[in-house]
Amino acid sequence: MTRSRAQDLDVCGVTAAIAVIDGKWKTTVLWLLESGPHRPGELRRRLPGLSEKVLTQALREMEADGLVLRQVHDTLPLKTFYSLTEFGRELSEALAPVSDWGHRRLQRLSDARSVS
Repeated sequence: MTRSRAQDLDVCGVTAAIAVIDGKWKTTVLWLLESGPHRPGELRRRLPGLSEKVLTQALREMEADGLVLRQVHDTLPLKTFYSLTEFGRELSEALAPVSDWGHRRLQRLSDARSVS
């Protein structure tokens, strides 16, 4: 899905929701931020394989979509924290049943493999 779909007003609601979480890392970042504010370095350490560039891009897109809040604390060195907005929390809560379904699907796959 292209990034422009996130701004398209002529799509169904599911497509509009998926457009803002599309990508390999956004749902995981959303999940990590549920526990509270994190610094970018903390997020990278918790997500092996995620480059700084891709994390920055994902966080910027999530900020533009109103899901995360970027706070810069004026200390030396500057400290940046990301947290979920209320809108981001709403999305996270809406995704909880989808997550539950996904876990049930994984369990079914695991059960099917153990029978084979």
